[in-house]
Amino acid sequence: MVEIKRSDLGSHDALAASGSSEESADDSKYRLIYSKSKVYVNPTAYARDNIPGFVALVKKETAQPVYLLAWIPESLLNEKGPTEWDKFVRVEEHAVVDDEEEDAVLIDLPVQRPESYAFSVPLTSIYSLIVNPPSLSSWYGSIAINLISGSTLPTLHFHDDESRSFTMPAKSPVEPRPMSYPPPPSESAPKSSTWGGEDLLAKLRSYCHILRSCLQSNLYLVDPSREDIETHSTPLFADDAVDDILAQSSYANSHSPIPAHRRPRPLSSPTNSYSERSSILHKSLSPVSSSSASASPARMALLQSFSHITRHAAHAAQQILSHPLAKPIVPHLPDPVKSLVNANGDLEWGSWVEKGGVGEFESARVYLARWARIVAEEGERARLREAHALPAGSNDLAEEDSDLGIFELLQSTTNLPRPKSSRDPKHPVDEKTWKGWFDDSGATKVRKEEMRREIFRRGVTPEIRREVWPFLLGVHDWNSDAERRGRDWEVKRDRYRALKDEWWGVPEVFERQDVIEERHRIDVDCRRTDRSQPLFAQTTPAMKDSENEKGMHMRYSTISPQLGDIGAQAPTNEHIERLASILLTYNFYEKELGYVQGMSDLCAPVYVVMGGDEEMTFWCFVQIMERMKRNFLRDQSGMKQQLSTLQQLISVMDPELYRHLEKTDGLNLFFCFRWILIAFKREFPFEDVLRLWEVLWTDYYSTQFVLFVALAVLESHRDVILRYLVEFDEILKYCNELSMSIELDSTLAQAEVLFLSFSQLVADIDRKEAEQASAAKNQNLRQRRNDSVTSPSSSTPHPPKRATISNELRDLLRSGQ
Repeated sequence: MVEIKRSDLGSHDALAASGSSEESADDSKYRLIYSKSKVYVNPTAYARDNIPGFVALVKKETAQPVYLLAWIPESLLNEKGPTEWDKFVRVEEHAVVDDEEEDAVLIDLPVQRPESYAFSVPLTSIYSLIVNPPSLSSWYGSIAINLISGSTLPTLHFHDDESRSFTMPAKSPVEPRPMSYPPPPSESAPKSSTWGGEDLLAKLRSYCHILRSCLQSNLYLVDPSREDIETHSTPLFADDAVDDILAQSSYANSHSPIPAHRRPRPLSSPTNSYSERSSILHKSLSPVSSSSASASPARMALLQSFSHITRHAAHAAQQILSHPLAKPIVPHLPDPVKSLVNANGDLEWGSWVEKGGVGEFESARVYLARWARIVAEEGERARLREAHALPAGSNDLAEEDSDLGIFELLQSTTNLPRPKSSRDPKHPVDEKTWKGWFDDSGATKVRKEEMRREIFRRGVTPEIRREVWPFLLGVHDWNSDAERRGRDWEVKRDRYRALKDEWWGVPEVFERQDVIEERHRIDVDCRRTDRSQPLFAQTTPAMKDSENEKGMHMRYSTISPQLGDIGAQAPTNEHIERLASILLTYNFYEKELGYVQGMSDLCAPVYVVMGGDEEMTFWCFVQIMERMKRNFLRDQSGMKQQLSTLQQLISVMDPELYRHLEKTDGLNLFFCFRWILIAFKREFPFEDVLRLWEVLWTDYYSTQFVLFVALAVLESHRDVILRYLVEFDEILKYCNELSMSIELDSTLAQAEVLFLSFSQLVADIDRKEAEQASAAKNQNLRQRRNDSVTSPSSSTPHPPKRATISNELRDLLRSGQ
């Protein structure tokens, strides 16, 4: 445990006030219980003036412990030397528990100066926090602190891409139970944090009550008064939010504890506006029959309990699932809920709020939406099992009915034929098929378009990926024989070595300040990328090349520009260093763009597929970046343009979803940002990522097919989004949690159907516009002939205005060459 000894603390509500010199040693001890690095204060609008520091939570050991929130700039810690610095780093790397007593260390904080912007205030003096998570317009999230006195402290900006707590990988557990950073301060803490401010809020909740305002979504009140609670609290969702589902059953002859005035309206009631609705959750719940009447009250008691969350839900505790008939529904609940049912089958509402993730920190709507998704996915799996069990003669019908699925809404306003997916991932291109595409001289026997079509439809087997990818990416010319490809490859290999020699073994370049900064960024990213892959999972250091003078200049385990960063990252190995050297060489190849965070996510899978071949990995990566360079532009113009195109695509293909996103301030589509930036790299398992990228690289339908994949994911969850998620942060959290739960083959099939539907829609609009233009031309001719006899007051009615397709949307129809 780390303790801080301060000699300059006076008023708790002031910024770094000096303390009395007569204060006793015991009174000046402050225990450091939380620390996070690379939290910046921005005094001006210029990035060069930003001040990095540590945000910390400290505890004063008195009869009545006092907890303080502090921000200390790195410059003040540097004045005391590396020893003081290391103590803050140690607390950040190894989260501590408040009541632990071990390794107590006293720290004399430097004398704080007004120009340093440092502060330390007790939690009891904080009135509210203004929390702004990362967004499309602001890469870094921030927290502003308002004091009860009315003053505002400097805004804290969380640079998570530099902070140790987010860049270092999870450490191996010491105890039998699993641990991860940041560890929860209590059982009620969220299981993970998406950015530094969220991590700090989770820690603060252990020492004070934080209430999120329903009047202002980014306002969090600290230990609010009763009046503040009444003013800023509203029901998490409407009392009738689940009545449409519950109305499928009747409480007649039921012994449910739900009060009569809160029971759902009967299905036969003429005022029941929900009986005609249809959603994923509706379709997943089987119709109530007489044989299942006994289970009906249990389902209703369970779901109805959700609607009881009111403005005092954060403080209320009540029993649900206490009904004896609730047992049949328990196996269908999500794992966090099932794990809370004790041996007697009872479940406490309070512990469900704490452990299940529902409360002020995570809206109950998000949890209910997640539950609806789980139920819907289970229902879809059951439907597929039934479809496979149909007789052979019924397979065609079953396939026809399931091709569009939820995309039937796209055909509701037109008479266009139903598109069907052509994908056949169960029969990928194997080695025999691949070799059959070449003759004895290595020249290709099939056209490039046919190769792209087959890989789009079927994919390839893992055994031939290393050979296929260079052709697919354009490293090798498809219309060439083996001899020509060999000559071209020698040229590329020599070019790579020349590029690498620009920095390899050249100290004046390698130790240049701008190169040091690039080395540090690359080093940090490579150490945490795809470490589950065997090539990168090894923790043994790379072979020392002491006899090779050049080798002494590429030891990526010691190139961090700041001494304090050494040892704070995951161990390296030979393959991680090779990956880093590829990215550093690319920095010299593409001098204007250089290295940008996220490129390691694109390069690492190629390195794995190529079996560690440095030269081939580099040139494949170059081709990938030619396709995706705009994603990494400093001004983010490329990402903004793609998100704008996706926004237009949603407005054309699903106007209802577009209007919902508009009402929730979600049209910036920030929840799709990571999907497009690195081509769903973090949304699918590693093997599925390789299969997805193969499809995208074919450019068979469109060079921007990734946008249709994104639209397919949104459409798969549209009913849940429309039904339960009414705020932008809820949609953001829900979409982030889709990671590793998306089924690839069905998503690609739906993306193909969406593209075909879109192309039909564009063709239909163009045809009708041409017809209208022709009719207008004929009308003008007739009008001229009748001008002499037509009354001047008469007018020709204008045709109804039709949807227009922008040039950006038309570019989506452009396929690869």
